[in-house]
Amino acid sequence: MKMWSGRFRQPLDPEFEKWQRSFPYDQRLLPFELAASRAHANALAHAGVLSPAELAEIVQGLDEIGSRAESSPELLNDPEAEDVHHFVEKQLAALIGPTGYKLHTGRSRNEQIATDLRLFVRASIDVLQNLLADWIEAILARADATGNAAMPAYTHLQPAEPVLVTHWLLAYAEMFLRDASRLADCRKRANLCPLGSGAVAGATLTLDRRTIAKELGFDDITANSIDATSDRDFALEFVQALSLVSLHLSRWAEEMILFSTPAYGFLELPEPYSTGSSAMPQKKNPDLLELVRAKAARVMGYATTLEITVKGLPLAYNKDMQETQEPLFHAADAVVSMLPLVTGWMRTVELDLAKMNHVAQSGFMNAWAAAAYLAVRGVPSRLAHEVVGKAVQLCVERRCELKDLTLADLHSIHGAFKSDFPSCLGLTEVLALHDVPGGTAPRHVKRALQSARERAAALRSQEQVASS
Repeated sequence: MKMWSGRFRQPLDPEFEKWQRSFPYDQRLLPFELAASRAHANALAHAGVLSPAELAEIVQGLDEIGSRAESSPELLNDPEAEDVHHFVEKQLAALIGPTGYKLHTGRSRNEQIATDLRLFVRASIDVLQNLLADWIEAILARADATGNAAMPAYTHLQPAEPVLVTHWLLAYAEMFLRDASRLADCRKRANLCPLGSGAVAGATLTLDRRTIAKELGFDDITANSIDATSDRDFALEFVQALSLVSLHLSRWAEEMILFSTPAYGFLELPEPYSTGSSAMPQKKNPDLLELVRAKAARVMGYATTLEITVKGLPLAYNKDMQETQEPLFHAADAVVSMLPLVTGWMRTVELDLAKMNHVAQSGFMNAWAAAAYLAVRGVPSRLAHEVVGKAVQLCVERRCELKDLTLADLHSIHGAFKSDFPSCLGLTEVLALHDVPGGTAPRHVKRALQSARERAAALRSQEQVASS
């Protein structure tokens, strides 16, 4: 029996009925639907709608549905169930008889799906925060192991200045710590309970909404029944946050691909996460990294799909909202599947620290330090920039480095150069020059690494609090 069939005299077109069903994908919401149904049943009993015996019968039936679905997944192969709500009602009535139909008293599928999806988003964020903690800790472990090795940093893909390898890896840690923060903020806004909102105007019974919310672990109840049943901001915000996680993973993957090429040679692709060519025996291809780039595009596409689906909808619930579920599920699945793989990749990859350190000492990456040398000696910054630029041009013509120029060569450009000039050009001196919080000076990088460790550890404590 349909949950709405009383008004109708003709059956649904079979193809339309099959086409409009959401149960093939929203069945994954079953644990959340059962939890919300238990809370609603308790509220009905408190309101006097269910007797204690009926409540016990319904709760036992809901538990049985969950157990059967877990032990016998074929139970979910129900061609008649329209959605997860219909499935639970059907199964409950089959188990306990007409009492099962009492469960829907005072509620609507509009508030049910809004609740189930919020519970799904909340649970997904808790999983993701733990996975992000693993990923960030893998980055930090690798950063710590690089010691004082340096590498070139790039702007415009051109060598710019030397930085500690640790400093480079910490840049990625910061990206993903921001992502974790966004997800935590999203969880707060998602963690409001729509139950009691009815179809659009509120429940037809005086239900204790805050007790329902507390039972389900929500922080509070939604404030407006119209908004509660039509709101998908929490899903949009969640997938948008996932799109940023994916974007950052894609940027990381692209740089790893570049640095693995012979032109850079900064790292050796880990074989457990690479494949070969069916034609060229010598090839080792960065398949994991390339797929991360591609899957990031899909997640960004899901975010756009959600926005476009909702953008023109009048209040309150519309069937269009059913189409927000699959992009939400797919986005969560994509990121949840990527994070353990990139974590394994990072733990396995071999960095060629010797080569990175060597390259960090060539290509005029100490030019700004040279300009700073002149500025400290009273040469205006803009003029110092011009002077060092001329010195670089002389080196290009002679195919040498700044340290190779004689004092006479330097004086031919500007008289402020002294015999101590080469002492400011060494790698240690150039790194130490950036002696500001957030800079690559070793003492600041050491503090930054410790700070990142503490923030990563806090992700796990947040996840434990959320799950308790």
